[in-house]
Amino acid sequence: MFSGIVAACGRIERIEPLADGLRLTVDTGTLDLADVQIGDSIANSGVCLTVIARDGQRVNFDVSRETLNCTVGLDQQGGEVNLEKALTLADRLGGHLVTGHVDGVGEVRKFEPVGESHELVIRAPGSIAGYIARKGSVTVNGVSLTVNRVEGADFSINLIPHTVAVTNLKHLKAGSKVNLEIDLIARYVERMLAWREEEAKVAR
Repeated sequence: MFSGIVAACGRIERIEPLADGLRLTVDTGTLDLADVQIGDSIANSGVCLTVIARDGQRVNFDVSRETLNCTVGLDQQGGEVNLEKALTLADRLGGHLVTGHVDGVGEVRKFEPVGESHELVIRAPGSIAGYIARKGSVTVNGVSLTVNRVEGADFSINLIPHTVAVTNLKHLKAGSKVNLEIDLIARYVERMLAWREEEAKVAR
């Protein structure tokens, strides 16, 4: 589990093809790796990946073809990735509960400065748009954010200068694709409501 609070920005230095996926070498930059072991999880722009090797600040991850097919940004050599280590039970939950399992890829419709901040408007895929609610939480490229406005499949977020400065969201523009993860609570609420409906049908 993660919190959506990005700890550092890394860069994909090398990509090696595998039989069914890719092996990434990521320069983790300023990320504190003192407690990171082989087998630990690190979120890369919202995607939970397992550490398979480490050399100083360079970490290797294997990415399956299935993961590549439902995410963006992990197949771009030189690309910047938002990094966050998995939570421990003693960590402060500054964002919201994030699984690192991307639910869909959204498209940026607008990314423009508004005063000192930026307005980010994203169109969500129809399959997950219904889970995104005003004042609710959503994860964009691994960053926990609060939704300000929802219109159909489009939702708007206000990004403060700090968030823009310390994440790869600074590189966004209209047409950019982003990894989206919906709020975990919304997913369970839908399942509970659907199950009640199924049970009611059986009872009838």
